[in-house]
Amino acid sequence: MTGPDKNTVFPLKDYNRLCFLKNYVTRPNIIVGDFTYYDDAEDVSNFEKNVKYHYEFIGDKLIIGKFCAIASGVSFIMNGANHKNDGITTFPFSIFGNGWEKVTPNLDELPIKGDTVIGNDVWIGANSVIMPGIYIADGAIIATNSTVTKNVEPYTIVGGNPAKVIRKRFSEDKIRELLEMQWWNWDVEKITENLDFLTRKMV
Repeated sequence: MTGPDKNTVFPLKDYNRLCFLKNYVTRPNIIVGDFTYYDDAEDVSNFEKNVKYHYEFIGDKLIIGKFCAIASGVSFIMNGANHKNDGITTFPFSIFGNGWEKVTPNLDELPIKGDTVIGNDVWIGANSVIMPGIYIADGAIIATNSTVTKNVEPYTIVGGNPAKVIRKRFSEDKIRELLEMQWWNWDVEKITENLDFLTRKMV
């Protein structure tokens, strides 16, 4: 056995509320790694609906690594949600036209924070919100109902609104070892052969 087919959409028999996300997303500015899954209590089509304010003209990307677990109701707020905020008002007059388009800001005047990047082997709990331009590093865990407003370090558990560090999953030495190992880049046969190693309690 070499594990499930990374190119299938619904890897669980007779269950279509969990998908391998790479094979389901349609937007070119959402990039997903192999075996990352999205599990939704209602319908996996909710994933793209929950990537909000993601406008092509802004050019930002949502990049998600391999072997991530994304739970139901997770939302990604993208840079299109940001308003110009260095004037007296943040109201976006220009989008309504009729003469107001004269104050349309250039992209470089908007508070664009870059791509949102989720590393490998990241678990994002249900109903969490990831704000624009956030980097969540490899092995991190985002607790249910969290709002992530700052970058998350490798193998760190965060939770709350705004999300704060709860604890590191392992010692700094073990984290360095795991980041060097990059098991998610092994071929599927090697992963399958080492499942006991990958899932046993880290000491």
